[in-house]
Amino acid sequence: MVILPMEVGNWINLEELDVSENMLFGKIPVSLGSCVKLELLAMRGNLFQGIIPPSLESLRGLEKLDLSNNNLSGHIPKFLEIFIYLQVLNLSYNQFEGEVPTNGVFKNTSATFIKGNGKLCGGVPKFQRPKCKYEKSKKKNLTLTLKLIISIISRLFGVTLVLSLLLCCSLRKKRKGKSSSDSGNFLLNLSYQILLKATDGFSTTNLIGVGSFGSVYKGILDQGRQTIAVKVLNLLRCGASKSFIAESKALRNIRHRNLVKVLTSCSSVDHQGHDFKALVYEFMENGNLDEWLHPTSRTNETPKKLKNLSFLQRLNIAIDFANALDYLHHHCQTPIVHCDLKSSNILLDHEMIGHVGDFGLARFLFDATQDCSINQSISIGIRATVGYTPPSEYHYHLLNLILFPISFVFYYILKIFNIFCLS
Repeated sequence: MVILPMEVGNWINLEELDVSENMLFGKIPVSLGSCVKLELLAMRGNLFQGIIPPSLESLRGLEKLDLSNNNLSGHIPKFLEIFIYLQVLNLSYNQFEGEVPTNGVFKNTSATFIKGNGKLCGGVPKFQRPKCKYEKSKKKNLTLTLKLIISIISRLFGVTLVLSLLLCCSLRKKRKGKSSSDSGNFLLNLSYQILLKATDGFSTTNLIGVGSFGSVYKGILDQGRQTIAVKVLNLLRCGASKSFIAESKALRNIRHRNLVKVLTSCSSVDHQGHDFKALVYEFMENGNLDEWLHPTSRTNETPKKLKNLSFLQRLNIAIDFANALDYLHHHCQTPIVHCDLKSSNILLDHEMIGHVGDFGLARFLFDATQDCSINQSISIGIRATVGYTPPSEYHYHLLNLILFPISFVFYYILKIFNIFCLS
């Protein structure tokens, strides 16, 4: 037994090659693809094995191809379908498998022979080959299974998403309802009687500060669960009522972490039949900045207990009220000028975070399109504490339009210096 040498590909002008019944073995030489003038290729009755080389695709002029009675395997090449000159194709008695092509020369069953290949399937009906249902059914089943899995997962995901959204909406509504209900009850229940009881009859032991228009008391609500600060207006003092209205309007729609939060207001009548007005704030545990800057002049504490601020704490507090000013001047719907920003009006919570309070002298800065005659209070004299009065006050009442730009620039430069250094 011998093999067909590769040199056969050098016979490029060869038109017919018949090596049938020669006991040749091995693989069909790929070099045969160079013999493009071949019209007849007969290799039946040998021991050739392996696949039909793809290089034979170049033999487009073949009229007869006989590879029967060998041990060839693999799939029948698709390129045989386009051999338009092929009149006889004999692939019988080999080990071919897979689907038989249905186009080209394979339509002519009288010139195509594929019997003796038990693993072939499909093709035209006259071949009497079984349908290729194994691979197709497997792919089909796989596709259906995949589609079913994707469909189930998609539906479960959709249902989960909808339920999650409904749950979130329900929880939000419950929280809002609960908070609004609690807030409503809280506001409705903060009458004069409740404030009187919370402050122990506005006792001097609960007095935590005295301002221009009233006094501030510490109060306890809900059996000690909430601490508040109650600012009671001295209505006998001229301007106290206007201060109450101005502060209520200023704090009605502003929210910022560095502004003292107003909880509610109370306008009622006391036991003696006199008008009673108060504002209720969140309680600031560490008092005001003035007490920390000048502890010896404000308290009777021993030297070991004297309050002291580090440089970093001073810087953080300065940043806190600078943020509050930026919010009031540039981020409110209607800009607000505090008009009395001093150390005693900067309150400190338990984390030593600064909060600006006391908006009794606040001004609203309306633009030209708004009617400021109703909401903006106008006073004849200069308002606010001496040394802390905004330059705009001097502008309106003392210096007119000449020195206002200069004073406005120096106002922001000297503001922090005044708060920390002016006693």
